Amino acid sequence: LAWGVPRLRDLPWRSERDPWRILVAEVMLQQTQADRVVPKWHSFLDAYPDPPACAAASLGNVLRHWQGLGYPRRARNLHATATTVVERYGGQLPDDLAALLALPGIGPYTARAVLAFAFERDVGVVDTNIARVLARATGARLTPKQAQMSADEHVPVGHGWVWNQVLMDLGAVVCRPSPRCDECPLADLADGGCRWHRAGRPDPDPAVGSAGVSTRQARFAGSDREARGRVLRAVHDGPRPVAEFERRIVDGLVADGLVVVGDGTVALPG
Repeated sequence: LAWGVPRLRDLPWRSERDPWRILVAEVMLQQTQADRVVPKWHSFLDAYPDPPACAAASLGNVLRHWQGLGYPRRARNLHATATTVVERYGGQLPDDLAALLALPGIGPYTARAVLAFAFERDVGVVDTNIARVLARATGARLTPKQAQMSADEHVPVGHGWVWNQVLMDLGAVVCRPSPRCDECPLADLADGGCRWHRAGRPDPDPAVGSAGVSTRQARFAGSDREARGRVLRAVHDGPRPVAEFERRIVDGLVADGLVVVGDGTVALPG
């Protein structure tokens, strides 16, 4: 903490404790870099400052505000979560792990991130950056259960918020896929430091294949993801003829609830 607190990145959601604002940030940050998220986070919350505002909007409008971030199923799940929160919890996100995990699209990382960063609970958060640190420090590839247990065991009592933020930044800035071990506070600790570094950083890197550590994304150009994004951009301002697009791509978007088809046109949900 002494090493990390002065080095914490200045990210706008770190000054927040509102559970909805934290949730929106965490969902946006999935597979998207922070610098791209910042302006979208502000504009999305200007439009939907709380779950009731998001639930009252059409999915189509929520998708319009999401445009440019990619992975639109995240926006669909946020809209569904907002609706569920209004129906079951009076418009306030629950302060309970099981209840958070039951919300649409919220997995173990996101649920614990809300608990740690909004409610300041002493729970371990395991994103790709933290998972990388844990695997290398342990010196072994970790299963999901092992990674979560390790994360929980290391949280200092009463410091859950700052501990997870520091560990996340350690992985994002220093313990990267190509690590900067000369900058790492764990590298040369004799007790409780980084076993992988002390062993001479042997192959294979224990972070590779560990639970929570992301792998290189598939090529975007020419992919179905690119084609789906092209359809969603095209219908942003209104319906377009289905014939303009590959029907397989349109059918996939329909199955995901991201567009509707009727009278030979494709459009965002009403």
